[in-house]
Amino acid sequence: MPCVIVAGGQFGDEGKGKVVAYLSLHDKPKLVARAGVGPNAGHSVVFGGKKFGLRQVPCGFVYEGARLLVGPGVLVNPEVLLKEVDETGVRGRFGVDQKCAIIEAKHIEEDQKSEYLREKVGSTGTGCGPANVARVNRIAKLAKEIPALQPFLTDVPLEVNDALSKEELVLIEGSQGFGLSLIHGTYPYVTSKDTSASTLAADVGVGPTKVDEVMLVFKAYVSRVGGGPLVTEIPPEKAEEMGIVEYGTVTGRRRRIGDFDFELAKRAVMVNGATQVVITCIDRLFKGCFGARSLAQLTSDARAFIQRVEDELGVPVTLISTGERIEDMIDLRDEKL
Repeated sequence: MPCVIVAGGQFGDEGKGKVVAYLSLHDKPKLVARAGVGPNAGHSVVFGGKKFGLRQVPCGFVYEGARLLVGPGVLVNPEVLLKEVDETGVRGRFGVDQKCAIIEAKHIEEDQKSEYLREKVGSTGTGCGPANVARVNRIAKLAKEIPALQPFLTDVPLEVNDALSKEELVLIEGSQGFGLSLIHGTYPYVTSKDTSASTLAADVGVGPTKVDEVMLVFKAYVSRVGGGPLVTEIPPEKAEEMGIVEYGTVTGRRRRIGDFDFELAKRAVMVNGATQVVITCIDRLFKGCFGARSLAQLTSDARAFIQRVEDELGVPVTLISTGERIEDMIDLRDEKL
């Protein structure tokens, strides 16, 4: 399967970063390309005894054989990007498309000053919305105009499609989640562009006929940062009793928690064209599952939940995350596909 998209099926925070890191170490892709909005989404990866919260560099950095790219559809904050390049030590194998639009200081200021975006919508304040407005108005700066980015500039669609023509594995790392899509999400409590698989492919220059697999990632429950509807939300006290207390990677705000929303999941599977489903954080919802590496090691109620997900969504569950570490994963792809 030369081209695989990893997308979020809920409101972000589904664990896509760990999934991409696992796939990178296990499947050894030629390229890992970041898609999505920009640095308003953080992906967490625990690797080499350190926890990384990455907002621009793909989580596939854990596999040293992978070329790492940021597609032209993604907004770039040069300061954030360069810091992450140094933190991950990927300078020699990292590329940014010359057509990426740049988030400037004025965009961040505008984002943070907007009471509507900050208080009602729950914007991360990273400048992505105003930067996308500038792009639509044709006044945005592009990566090719930023001197500090010159060593990294490349043609990402060309690199990606060249690899696919050679049948080399390409991972497309999406950010945020389906419920935050500007088109399909819980408007106006959404991000500033579409976040579904079709747009993630376009972000890196891949046509729909070249996508082989869409892996849609869901938590075993639902979490959401900021405002907006959360149909299955439970009280914070109940979440605490369950041992589920989480904070956003970018904002540090406490996440609201809800039971798994099957109706949202069905809609996400349909619109994203999911071919595989990934379930993360099963160990947080069902005690006794931490570190499991096979279905047999899961508790009976956890196995019943996975079966219900498959039955209701009509898509095979191929990966199940059972802990924070990359290696805490049940991989069922050989059995399911």
